[in-house]
Amino acid sequence: MSQSTHALALGSTRAAKTAWCDGLPFVVRTLFGIGIAVVITNLLGSVVITFLVLALNDGAPHGDRMALLAVSSAYAVVAMTVGTIFGASLHKRTLRWLSHGDVPTYQEARRTLRTPIDVAVITAVLWLVGAVVIGGVVAAQGIGGAEIVGIGGGVALAGLSTAGVTYLLVARTTRPITQLALATYPPRNSPLLSVRVRLMVTWWLTTAIPLVGIILVLTAPPGHSHVRGAAIVLAAVALAVGLLSTGLAARAIGTPMRDLLNVLRQVGSGSLDTEVVVDDPGEIGMLQGGVNDMVAGLREREQIRDMFGRHVGPAVAQEAMRDGVTLSGEARDVVALFVDITGSTALTRTTDPGEFVAMLNRFFSVVIDTVERARGLVNKFEGDAALCIFGAPVELDDPATAALSAAREIRDRIAAAGEVQIGIGVAAGPVIAGQIGAASRLEYTVIGDAVNEAARLTDLAKAQPGCVLASDVVVLQASPLERAHWHAAGEVVVRGRSDPTRTWAADCSD
Repeated sequence: MSQSTHALALGSTRAAKTAWCDGLPFVVRTLFGIGIAVVITNLLGSVVITFLVLALNDGAPHGDRMALLAVSSAYAVVAMTVGTIFGASLHKRTLRWLSHGDVPTYQEARRTLRTPIDVAVITAVLWLVGAVVIGGVVAAQGIGGAEIVGIGGGVALAGLSTAGVTYLLVARTTRPITQLALATYPPRNSPLLSVRVRLMVTWWLTTAIPLVGIILVLTAPPGHSHVRGAAIVLAAVALAVGLLSTGLAARAIGTPMRDLLNVLRQVGSGSLDTEVVVDDPGEIGMLQGGVNDMVAGLREREQIRDMFGRHVGPAVAQEAMRDGVTLSGEARDVVALFVDITGSTALTRTTDPGEFVAMLNRFFSVVIDTVERARGLVNKFEGDAALCIFGAPVELDDPATAALSAAREIRDRIAAAGEVQIGIGVAAGPVIAGQIGAASRLEYTVIGDAVNEAARLTDLAKAQPGCVLASDVVVLQASPLERAHWHAAGEVVVRGRSDPTRTWAADCSD
């Protein structure tokens, strides 16, 4: 178990330990709920079986019937007391980890999940013992073998039905404890009881067995039973027990499925800070855990996507996620914008390192905000400079106008801040654009004369009053409205080129 999971489980355990309901601590409340569920189901079962035993033994003397009633009642009281004490003691030992505020071990969590099964088994065993006891009393009264089998079998069948209802009620009562155990050890392998097995067992114990009892009553020898009355009682019991068990089983399946649906809707709407409470030890719990793992994976993927976008830019990130990672390139016509700080070397000697980095971050924040709003790409940072591309990887209808407008805005915003002096160069032309590197490490970049020309113009722009120089090609491609902000600045010969470049400049006061 990971440290994060351990901390989460410990926090949930301690929170549950301090929870209160009607003044009773959490553990005591759960034990009390189990005891109430066991007492109610067994008491109802005892009342029903007592009526049936007396009805099926109607031909016996009144004294024998009263003796049978006394023995049955006494055993019912003893069995419920013993069963409640034993079940509560078992559950208390199981929840020792909760009462101490500890995280359960794997064995403690598994015993906690077995609580409904254990209580149901205890109930069934006590009822089967009662069937033997009552059958012995009937035999001692000299009643025939068929009646002994019928009465003893009826008690046994009633016990199995009671055990089935007890399982459903205890499972519902211990649901908060189940959540805590599953928070530490979610179901990963084969469940204790699958959904199919639980539904089939529930049907057999709470519906099929009462129907078998009706059949036994209807086939009883004439003259030895009030067949009609006993059959009506059994039919009513079968309907009530079937309705109760079906409602509990449907709720045990429907409630977590609705929670799953709500979480999936939230995830579908983009909310990834949610999860399902795992409260079922079977396939439903495995599904709940699977949904939580899926949401955690989506959350991690979104974090990676966000970090990826921060490193390469949103446009490159979207292209990579759309087209996949490749080592291919393509020819594109782009506008390159290069911006650099003037005198940064001197600033490193006179400025505190922390303040210098903070100043660079403020400078780059202006560049990134301006370029991305113009639908450009901040391709890379080079020390105190940045290379920005307009027209790749996302094509633009008018990259020249977007780049020139962004250059002027960057200049004005940096000048208003008054922290640094900059130079900006803008050039256009064909480049090779693509993801360059190795399969394990890639970088989207552009290579071409336009990039080199923009960098050279930046060096020249630092000495110009307007701080920005653009090549003739870029300005002529821009819209008339944007060209109005620029004026010819003459021809220059940039380093690495023999032919002169005609330049345009934007005035600092523009």
